[in-house]
Amino acid sequence: MLTLIVFLALLLIGFPIYAAILCAALLFIFTGGQEILFSSVPLQLYNSLETGSLLAIPLFVLVGEIMNKGGLTQRLIAVTELFVGRFKGGLAYTNLATNALAASILGSAVAQIGVMSRVMIPPMEKQGYDKAFASAVTVSGGLLGPIFPPSMLMIIYSVVAVQPIIPLFIAGVILATLIFFGLCAVVLGFSLFTKQIPETSSHIAPDQPISKVLLDGILPGSIPVVIIVGIAAGVMTPTEAGAVASLIAFILCLIYREIKISDLFEIFLSVCTLTATICGLIATASLLSWALTFQGVPNQIVAMITSMTTSPFWFMVLVIAVLIFLGMFLESISALIVLVPILMPVVKQLGVDPVQFGVVCAVATAIGVLTPPVGPGLFVVMAQTKVKMSPLVKQLTPFLIMVMVILILLAAVPALSTWLPKMVL
Repeated sequence: MLTLIVFLALLLIGFPIYAAILCAALLFIFTGGQEILFSSVPLQLYNSLETGSLLAIPLFVLVGEIMNKGGLTQRLIAVTELFVGRFKGGLAYTNLATNALAASILGSAVAQIGVMSRVMIPPMEKQGYDKAFASAVTVSGGLLGPIFPPSMLMIIYSVVAVQPIIPLFIAGVILATLIFFGLCAVVLGFSLFTKQIPETSSHIAPDQPISKVLLDGILPGSIPVVIIVGIAAGVMTPTEAGAVASLIAFILCLIYREIKISDLFEIFLSVCTLTATICGLIATASLLSWALTFQGVPNQIVAMITSMTTSPFWFMVLVIAVLIFLGMFLESISALIVLVPILMPVVKQLGVDPVQFGVVCAVATAIGVLTPPVGPGLFVVMAQTKVKMSPLVKQLTPFLIMVMVILILLAAVPALSTWLPKMVL
């Protein structure tokens, strides 16, 4: 309990997450009377990062950085507007569809919300959408970022849970598609039963060739297809797929002439910074997990949970609640790294499918990023649009309810996340 209190206190006073986890781990070792473990701390930190699968992380981060710098979001918006821009609420559907396409580029809910807030909310306001509603659509669409492959959350989960990545990617496609159509259904409900959605039409220039719009948008959208097909066919490992995707993205950005060789330093610096942050989180969380395991805490958690329920469904519900709570304080990757290693013994004992558990964890942690009072995704969009918390949460609530319904359905019906990976693989 003291370790948890100190951990939360350090987060509240502004400590970096990896530093808070490291302090918590060292405090736990000290208060547990196991000072002899201190001599093994450096070795444990090193061993946690000595895995080849981690090489995929900087490469997929590089894909996102190159594509962001290359300005591909506007091209994706144009493609989606061709299909849904002329419906009532077309720009809201375009927002969600662009989020779905951009999800394979950005991979982080907070990052995606930040980018899409700048790109989508101003034109929605200009066409007469309420700012709070436009912000809610953008924020909810950000949930697709951590789920659509190549999903950084799925990669992190595969590392810490020691699971193959391809079944997780395939399951993520099914889940993200369900969430996308669920969010579209909420927009449809707003358009049918409220006056918040104006009668609008696409603002693509009439003289702009449709073939050019499609070509400009479809080529970037093909990158996740190359990744998934390449890995599933056994032609590429995840690491090699990340390298190939980075090369394709760079070539496309050079063709579009929106990126220069001089931009590479800034891109590589951003990749190095984010990779170092993720690796720091993995190393310190692994240290904490190792210390907890040495003291038998996972076994105690297994005993406590199994004494409360032996039902896989109710176990999943408990995990969802905990992850949503943690997501209010931590970025989704951090919450996943902290909790998954501790819960994997319970997953195995209750017979929960690791693929189902992985996709449920990914969505639950992302939901926490959007829930008040401290969901970081909310503050990102509030800072950029100056919308207040109360109207934003009011408009966001139907979207969150829809996602939670899908999440509970996923926990109740394992086949929703496992049938396609089993059929393909």
